[in-house]
Amino acid sequence: MIEDKREWRAHMARVKALPPDYQIVYKEMQKYFFKIGPVELVDGGLLSGVLDFFEEGVAEGKRVLELTGDDVAAFCDDLVKDSPTYADIYQDSIRKGKR
Repeated sequence: MIEDKREWRAHMARVKALPPDYQIVYKEMQKYFFKIGPVELVDGGLLSGVLDFFEEGVAEGKRVLELTGDDVAAFCDDLVKDSPTYADIYQDSIRKGKR
């Protein structure tokens, strides 16, 4: 997650400037990422990248599901498919501890 409060507030102001359908999908994606815990989420790059992508879609006049497809969870999974999650790291540490 983005550490600095000012940066986070500026980020969320950008989210609020999106059309309502984009805001809904963004917030659902954010919840999903917080649940699965990809390591990339900590530096804020993942969410900022999604926001940039959404802003480009708005500028091009596209609807949000034209960008993500109907299965938003699958879109999210694809974004982080090669990224370790905190759950992965924890499971690896448990496996190593049992050896």
